[in-house]
Amino acid sequence: MKPKKSLLRHTLIINGLLTVTLLSAGCGKLMEYSNSNSNAQPQRAATPALAEQANTSASPGAPAAPAGPVLATTDGDKPGIRVEVVELKRTSGDTVNLKFAMINDSDQDMSFGYDFGEGSTSDIGTVAGAHLIDAAGKKKYFVVRDTENACLCSRGLTSIKPKTRANLFTKFPAPPEDVQKITVVIPHFTPMDDVPISR
Repeated sequence: MKPKKSLLRHTLIINGLLTVTLLSAGCGKLMEYSNSNSNAQPQRAATPALAEQANTSASPGAPAAPAGPVLATTDGDKPGIRVEVVELKRTSGDTVNLKFAMINDSDQDMSFGYDFGEGSTSDIGTVAGAHLIDAAGKKKYFVVRDTENACLCSRGLTSIKPKTRANLFTKFPAPPEDVQKITVVIPHFTPMDDVPISR
């Protein structure tokens, strides 16, 4: 009888060890999977528009998180709406690129329509109304346009959902080299003075 009990005990121990090993391996895989996906939560992905692409849409925006260092910020004429300038940079082609974010912290959609254009039908859903003002040089810089009068700026914009942002851009003729700071104006927002121009 003793050999049978001993055999039974060894069998139970081996089965127990196998079970523990399998469970440990399974938990390890589960933890590995969980960690690998911890940063893959669906963001209401960023406003598909944006810098360096002209035909774009800002419908389902990304969560309102900073896009980079902020050079200037200002509030809009509607509560909960603001702009953050993240880049104003000279390019090699005698132009200046302005990158900025419109942030909707309100509880309603923010529509584009004609609001941010210069008034023509080709400006619907654009930010073509943005401009730069050099107060000292008494000069105003409007957005660059192509041969078909389309702005070199974010286009095809519809709306920004509540609690999201749209990363946008416009391109302007470059001011003279001695102009190192300038006022940035975006329709329906308070002008931002002394925004530095980088190279």
